[in-house]
Amino acid sequence: MCIGLVVTTDGMPLGYEVFAGNRNDVTTVEEIVEAVEAKYGRARRIWVMDRGMVSEDNLEFLASSGRRYIVGTPRSELKRFERELLEGPWSAIREGLEVQLCPGPDGQETFILCRSADRGEKEKAIRERFAARIIEAVTRLQRRLRRARKPANAADVSRQIGRLLERNRRAAGLFDIRVCEAPDRPSGLRVTWRHRTAWAEWANLSEGCYLLRSNIADWAPEDLWRAYIQLTHAEAAFRIHKSDLDLRPIWHQRAERVQAHILVCFLAYVLWKTLERWQSQAGLGDSPRTLFDELRRIQSTDVVLPTTDGRELRLRCVVRPDKAQAALLDRLGLRLPERVRPPRLLARM
Repeated sequence: MCIGLVVTTDGMPLGYEVFAGNRNDVTTVEEIVEAVEAKYGRARRIWVMDRGMVSEDNLEFLASSGRRYIVGTPRSELKRFERELLEGPWSAIREGLEVQLCPGPDGQETFILCRSADRGEKEKAIRERFAARIIEAVTRLQRRLRRARKPANAADVSRQIGRLLERNRRAAGLFDIRVCEAPDRPSGLRVTWRHRTAWAEWANLSEGCYLLRSNIADWAPEDLWRAYIQLTHAEAAFRIHKSDLDLRPIWHQRAERVQAHILVCFLAYVLWKTLERWQSQAGLGDSPRTLFDELRRIQSTDVVLPTTDGRELRLRCVVRPDKAQAALLDRLGLRLPERVRPPRLLARM
């Protein structure tokens, strides 16, 4: 399925629409736009989409009617901005994140070049892991051909190498691997490889970088980036039901149950964004997860007191928060009760 989420400019969810997902995302854009505008109006909405929904036809459809957009672009588009990656100028949005605006060739669009240090470290680690797998596998293949006692088939060896590179595509371009004839060996073949220097240099330059595309001309780079990053926040909020909670909609057999599942996801996201805003207004940052991690250590304890007639008195007391937790509660304007009423069933036990 495909979900269209309607939010304010600062990310507060207002509504959502569900669309069929049994087709290519690119083909759903016009349907989504028309359905959302019919229900919520045209306004001065900004359409934010990932690169899977972007095509030149879709962008032409949006721009022809005056709609504004911020979209992701394929990673291959980065090559057009190699000089900008090398020379800048970069503007720091926050620690570890830099952006620069690059005018489009027709003057109607702006490309937003982004560079994230954390993302760069992650992509580099992934590349190095895949590269190590390729080197290890090729080394084993070389050893096997060297020890073989009968002729090997060059086509079979080439197919093995092809499958190896396919499984490790994130580093496949780093290697030039060749199958050569070796008359001095019983196998008749040897495998040689070398690093492609140009590919490695481009990987080092582009890792951690991504490119956005927009027809909004009067926004600062930071505003464009923050508007787009709301998409990743929303995707993460809905994805957690598939990963952490293991509540995929595919476990439901009827359409209305799937709709109910999405409604629960949406309400949870509204609560999350509300807490995020509440936390920000209290001067505590904008990461509810860290707040949860701190306050989850506050627990309640049941005190059970026996009486002379054989019954028990059960008091549920709240553990007193430590100094850091008390400071957080005070900033949020919350006060914990000393005792809470146990559930009725437990109280009768």
